Amino acid sequence: MPSAPATPAPAAADTVLTGARVRTLDPARPWATAVAVQDGRITAVGDEGDVRDLRGPATKVIDLGGATLTPGFVDGHSHPVWGVDMATGTDLSGCRGLDDLRAALAAAARELRPGQWVTGWGLDHNVFGDRPVHRDLIEDALGGAPAFLRLYDGHSALASGAALAAAGIEGPRTFTQRASVVCDDHGRPTGHLVEHAAMDLLLPVVPRPSAAERRTRLLAALDEMAAAGLTGAHVMDLQSPDAVQLLDGIEAEGHLPLRLRLAPWCMPGIGTEGLDHLVALQQQGGRQWRVDGVKFFMDGTIEGGTAWLERPDCHGEGTEAFWPDPAAYTHAVHHLARAGVRTATHAIGDAAVRHVLDTVELLGDTGAQGRHRHRIEHIETVPTDQLARFAALGVVASMQPLHTGYTRADHTDAWSQRVGTERAGRAWRCRDLRDAGAVLVLGSDWPIAHHDPRATLAAARLRRPAGELGTAPVTPEQALTGLMALEGLTSHAALAAGEEAQAGRIAPGFRADLTALAVDPVTAPADDVAAAPVRLTMSGGRVTHRGVA
Repeated sequence: MPSAPATPAPAAADTVLTGARVRTLDPARPWATAVAVQDGRITAVGDEGDVRDLRGPATKVIDLGGATLTPGFVDGHSHPVWGVDMATGTDLSGCRGLDDLRAALAAAARELRPGQWVTGWGLDHNVFGDRPVHRDLIEDALGGAPAFLRLYDGHSALASGAALAAAGIEGPRTFTQRASVVCDDHGRPTGHLVEHAAMDLLLPVVPRPSAAERRTRLLAALDEMAAAGLTGAHVMDLQSPDAVQLLDGIEAEGHLPLRLRLAPWCMPGIGTEGLDHLVALQQQGGRQWRVDGVKFFMDGTIEGGTAWLERPDCHGEGTEAFWPDPAAYTHAVHHLARAGVRTATHAIGDAAVRHVLDTVELLGDTGAQGRHRHRIEHIETVPTDQLARFAALGVVASMQPLHTGYTRADHTDAWSQRVGTERAGRAWRCRDLRDAGAVLVLGSDWPIAHHDPRATLAAARLRRPAGELGTAPVTPEQALTGLMALEGLTSHAALAAGEEAQAGRIAPGFRADLTALAVDPVTAPADDVAAAPVRLTMSGGRVTHRGVA
């Protein structure tokens, strides 16, 4: 009798990772010590014996020396491309009061050549104390130089008198969205520009780095992210007009260190043609990037008085939506949903969160196909009666633990002063949402907060910045467990992207997006996690960072 054909030998792996404590997040096999990778996919997960036969002459073997290997960290809310424009000039995040701010601006102004601008970013609202944000507080430090300073929330800025004059801003303006050129009682602009439409008035005159400089800065930022353990990011914008050209140009000559999913903005005043254009954009992409989803704004920020709240804030503001006609927002979401487009909506205030949930409920699609196709970003304050609706409707909660660092446990900060004690006492309800069954993806909102995922993991557990042992935690009852925090950057991030069948766990057939830390991010003390060396970052099977063992 003819002999049975021999079973072909398995193809050799491109890379074999050994000597690891593999936390797979795969219920079928929670733990392992070795992983094999070929063509960007995981081909084997097990122990040394399970991968021995997958080694070939060209296989690269990496011994992780006892590091903990997890699914690759994904930043659930980031702005890496637009961020290189926003984070331009002097970093003002270290200023703690007006004296610090004025000193920083004076130093920057002294370095200028004639005609140059002072630009800055990361300016904390708390710097102004009880004073309104006003250019009169900084003008003499600038020595007449035009200045454009972004506040840390990304939704407001301070412009000097010379900058306002260069842009031709002499009084209030009318916008199709909730935005304002803040003016005093005499109609004179204070320099405080609230929301994107108002800030955009300065864009034609504010100097912008060259395309080559921006490309260099983008690659540097992405390399830093990879070195911190990030393998991907959900990018909540497509704002830079040359973003696609930047990404295509990088991939034409090399590789993006992170996998990027970009969601262009949908703003008030859009019509059917504009919505259809957003649908068509979903077809664009490259090897490591693609357009997938659309970003909305239902409100602005607490500190700027533009969050949509069910009761006014302590300044009597916050009672209006970003979309002057909230029903138009609902129509736009439904138009995109019918075309199969995912949506993410910035909703900070309780009224904004409620309206987004109502909008999704009106779609009537809570079955398996409709779940996790819509998400809400930030959710800084949410009533108890809305928590269960996230899971019931399949709406993803997307939150940024590092944002609690802009508030104080004693409620003396600008955010807490605005919302009042009762709402400040239920701020950033991460644990309540998880306990209510919601999918909770975690992110940084870089450059609003630092992009390091280790800091995000730590803050999610500590409710204070890592390393600041003397800082009281903000609403500590909302702390996540170590496993919940890790899931927020891995398996829940995959659910939020509709990629749970190929990402978010370490299993055969899944993408080889992997992160290895010197400590176990679940069981190690949170402060230690924030400082843990990154032994390896792999995105799509390509090693994007290799740490020293």
